[in-house]
Amino acid sequence: MPAKAPQSPPAIASKAALLGSSIRDRRKRLKVSAASASASAGMSRATWHRIEGGELSVTLGAYLAAMDVLDMPFQPVTEPVSTGDSSSGTENGSLPLRILLADFPQLRRLAWQVHGVDTLTPREALGFYERNWRHIDNDRLEPRERQLIEALREVFKESKQSV
Repeated sequence: MPAKAPQSPPAIASKAALLGSSIRDRRKRLKVSAASASASAGMSRATWHRIEGGELSVTLGAYLAAMDVLDMPFQPVTEPVSTGDSSSGTENGSLPLRILLADFPQLRRLAWQVHGVDTLTPREALGFYERNWRHIDNDRLEPRERQLIEALREVFKESKQSV
């Protein structure tokens, strides 16, 4: 007997249902049939129906293809996420999804060649620190930035240098 698939949290199912409903509403506003839309997206009518129903078993690629066919905007969240304070701190050992360069002077110095970018992912930040450690001014390394480096190393288990 196959193992029972784990159930998704209600919040995720709700978001998938909302996305499916948005896709269906957009298709209807454009007066496009489900058959035409599914053919244009290169998928079966059954898959299109499952997308509009918000089923989680449908691949992300299929959802994106449906959105593309209907010329629906897709914009991932790129702004920094607060972890309790007003910026991208590391209290309680947590990491933000995005790290503000302006909040960490040594990291900002290391990322001088990155133009038009105000934030980095934690993995990108760790890469800058690890590749350019020789350029870090230890005497000017603020405690908050030191905590960030330690948290990054702990999360990614790539500790090569001690701070």
